[in-house]
Amino acid sequence: MSDTADRPCPEWRELMNGLIDGELDAEHARRVEAHLAEHPACARQLEQLQQSGRLLRGAYPPLVAPIALRQRLVSALGQNGRRSIRDHILGLFDVLHRLSLPASVAVLAVSLALVVWPRPVTIPELEADLIAGHVRSLLADHLTDIATSDRHQVKPWFNGKTDFSPPVFDLKSQGFPLQGGRLDYVGGKVVAALVFRHDGHVINLFVWPGSTASAPAEDRGGYHLVGWVEGDLVFEAVSDLNAAELATFASTFRAAAKQ
Repeated sequence: MSDTADRPCPEWRELMNGLIDGELDAEHARRVEAHLAEHPACARQLEQLQQSGRLLRGAYPPLVAPIALRQRLVSALGQNGRRSIRDHILGLFDVLHRLSLPASVAVLAVSLALVVWPRPVTIPELEADLIAGHVRSLLADHLTDIATSDRHQVKPWFNGKTDFSPPVFDLKSQGFPLQGGRLDYVGGKVVAALVFRHDGHVINLFVWPGSTASAPAEDRGGYHLVGWVEGDLVFEAVSDLNAAELATFASTFRAAAKQ
């Protein structure tokens, strides 16, 4: 048996949190429960998360956060490309209802520090985050924010939502038709995600400014990754395609970018 069988699957962590909080619909809850039945390590992690929640709820009196503070935080974080961060901060207020004031202040301070001064993300963490983003887009039925194969609509859609402009190509003639794009949150930052298909398989191509990409990854729970750097942008392709087909997609996209 693989060593990974004894470790929880990082790409399912967010969905397990959603199950605990009652945020999943019936279909996604069923999928998570089916996964837990087949992965004891994930089932143990779910129990630990539930236990931590029970301890927090029982240890502290309730506290209602001032609505003015909530409004000031949302306003300060702004609207452009920061939805995931705002959701993270707003989610803290649900915790604040269950914590004492000193603990609440500490949690909020640490969370804001992570937003403003994020620690460097290691390559293994990045790879896990990329796979989690890919799986999340499939399970949550949120592949695209803009669904079209027209690159001239997808590319300008990112204007004002990211502080960079991702290159966009429809590779239909090469067997990788463009499906659209969306915003995602990977490695502690807002990124662009371009979505392609190949023989029924989804390819998420994550793009953001940077200078370091992951190496081609071996099979990770049925998924592969191929990363590269082009100019000042990092590209990370994730799919359940086999390694050779994903490498072909990467070389095809890179060739289109050089034309």
